[in-house]
Amino acid sequence: MNIEMVMHELEALGKERLKKMYLSNGAREPLFGVATGEMKPIFKKTKHNQPLAEQLYATGNYDAMYFAGIIAEPNSMTEADYDRWLDSAYFYMLSDFVVAVTLSEADIAQDVADKWIASGEDLRMSAGWSCYCWLLGSRPDSEFSESKLTKMLEQVGNAIYNAPVRTKYSMINFIYTVATSFLPLHDKAVATAKAVCPLEVKSDMGKRKFLNAVENIQKTVERGKLGFKRKHVRC
Repeated sequence: MNIEMVMHELEALGKERLKKMYLSNGAREPLFGVATGEMKPIFKKTKHNQPLAEQLYATGNYDAMYFAGIIAEPNSMTEADYDRWLDSAYFYMLSDFVVAVTLSEADIAQDVADKWIASGEDLRMSAGWSCYCWLLGSRPDSEFSESKLTKMLEQVGNAIYNAPVRTKYSMINFIYTVATSFLPLHDKAVATAKAVCPLEVKSDMGKRKFLNAVENIQKTVERGKLGFKRKHVRC
């Protein structure tokens, strides 16, 4: 399939209800409003295809950019490629659920995520913390340094109150993911969650919300899902 064919199929799958929902979450035109699950039949035709992924991502169309993440070849992308993709990720559904997800399947994931976390830019930091969530939820514990993750939990505990909004969300998710998917630091993560939660966040519209990793961790414990690892990160 070429880009014109993919765009035609994505447009045909668009739903006005989903388009409005994506727009309310920060997406902007152009977009069609395609449910991610409905992209799977198109993937069966394209398979992983980095050149096509690059063309789709460059359109600026939200649905095309999302599908680009599905068909990308993570290990064929360089650090500069991931930085370029993140530069175009104008809201969290792209930074955290497209770019960070794609990066999490690359060999350079931790190195790149570390630089994003240290960047001081909200969506970059959010993507970096999110990448670690995807990594921890899918890769063996042996691939991670326990001392490094301990320092990252301490960093969250010290920095989360002054962090930008999207970074706050990703930091809370990081605490939760360490607690539920990296068992050696379960107790440390629970202690961190109790220290910072419930955490208040305010949207640009002034709406307040409280994030509570403690409750979510407890729900996972009750379901007997501690240590859960995904087989696949991407759709």
